[in-house]
Amino acid sequence: MQRVFLRLFTATAALGFAALPLRADNRPAPKGPDEDGTKPALARIAGEGIMNSHAFSFLTELSDDIGGRVTGTPAERKAEEWGAAKMKAIGLENVRTEKYTIWRGWTRGTAEGEILAPVRHKLRVDAMGWTGSTPAGGAEGEVVAVNMFDIENEIKNVSRLKGKIVLVTAKGKPTKDEMSLFAMFGDFLKAAGPAGAVAVIGGQGGGKSTGMNLTHTGILGFNADFAVPVVSMSAEDQGQLERFLERGMTPRVRFNVQNTFTKGPVETANVVGEIRGREHPEEILVVGGHLDSWDLSEGTTDNGSGAAAALGAADAIVRSGQRPRRTIRFVLFTGEEEGLDGSFAYMKQHQGEIRNHLGSLVIDGGQGPAKSFHLGGRDDLVPGFQAFANSLSNLGASEVDDRVESGTDTLPFSMAGLPGIDMGQDSPDYKYTHHSAADALEAQKPDVLAQNATLMALAAFWIADRPERFASPWPAERTARMLRAQHEYEELKAFNLWPYGDLGAEEKKDNPQK
Repeated sequence: MQRVFLRLFTATAALGFAALPLRADNRPAPKGPDEDGTKPALARIAGEGIMNSHAFSFLTELSDDIGGRVTGTPAERKAEEWGAAKMKAIGLENVRTEKYTIWRGWTRGTAEGEILAPVRHKLRVDAMGWTGSTPAGGAEGEVVAVNMFDIENEIKNVSRLKGKIVLVTAKGKPTKDEMSLFAMFGDFLKAAGPAGAVAVIGGQGGGKSTGMNLTHTGILGFNADFAVPVVSMSAEDQGQLERFLERGMTPRVRFNVQNTFTKGPVETANVVGEIRGREHPEEILVVGGHLDSWDLSEGTTDNGSGAAAALGAADAIVRSGQRPRRTIRFVLFTGEEEGLDGSFAYMKQHQGEIRNHLGSLVIDGGQGPAKSFHLGGRDDLVPGFQAFANSLSNLGASEVDDRVESGTDTLPFSMAGLPGIDMGQDSPDYKYTHHSAADALEAQKPDVLAQNATLMALAAFWIADRPERFASPWPAERTARMLRAQHEYEELKAFNLWPYGDLGAEEKKDNPQK
């Protein structure tokens, strides 16, 4: 293809047309908005996004009027209805909910803890998602430590945990990589329950909660549930227990944790709406964030702000009166917190049209300003996207790389060989609000949200409207090599998500003996 393009370029230049500047490798320099004709439309969108943003009002409604939105619960279903209504009010087309099921539903109940000896002290604890309960009325036991960094041997010695409260620590050097340890922690929890462990203090996998008197909930695997109750404990309380153990003392603790599982799968849905393309409506860019959240607070920064930014981006484009060449499909995913379930469901439901997708654009990094774009493994797209990003220097987001972000809904797109574009954010306070009781509306600044929504709108419109198609899916072999090079193989393999077998692996070379 490159040779054909160069011949066409040479012929055009010979006819006297102005030639594009060449780079050192004799390829034309990538065209940004100043060269490709998209700048006037982008300027109108930027004006609507900055001067007439509704993103924070969207976020206020989602945070205050609905609040925490655990997938499959009534609150999450209310959020689906809200999202669809907002898309229709904005003026999106083909608004719908695309239903799918997750393996099992879960509802948080109560969680209480208390040190009984050597002192009496009430503990600050919250249950981890999709974990079980103590007997009604609670149960108590002596605290024993297990080492996350040696979890394989801890599984072999799980019989010692009968009647005990398990405190997960991290001592020495890890025996395996982080993702392998996390996957094996799930095996440990599955063994600890039948072995008779009363409860596990292990929400942070051997670390401590961040922030003053905060806990951080979350799930402990991809679509993973555990019968044993597992709690996150405040750093202050966990530190006290660890100091007792280090002094040779044996604390005795009582927990009463009550959660509820459904008896089978539960229904949920992604919320979808579109701005249809004027020339190539069959070609689709997915833009969004995830609508579900955890439930210790309002779910504002994870990822209410992302959902509001996506709606704000759609609103800015519609209000500008500009229609892109290709379709922008806005998707509010659910099930992200349980294992990217909504985005995996989307890929399955739209399998027949994935070859016509341009990629995805997602924001899910907390409450800070977007500073960069990670192109989900597509190093071939970095120069072209950088030309666009350079035009955003006044808005502060000009860094571009090919990093894969596996912790959000971009991953299934990258796994399909498409650019799963993550908008990287500068969110130093996210470590406090992440899955915690501090994840409320007060954590999000309205001006920052308006700027992020505007950047999302500009990036989405540029990708969808530029004269040349932005991207097509890579073939399986190239995608597998990229994922391995990006160090995604270990995590995907650990959680049974790797789809490519031996593709992309380096061939073993014989070493013939002379």
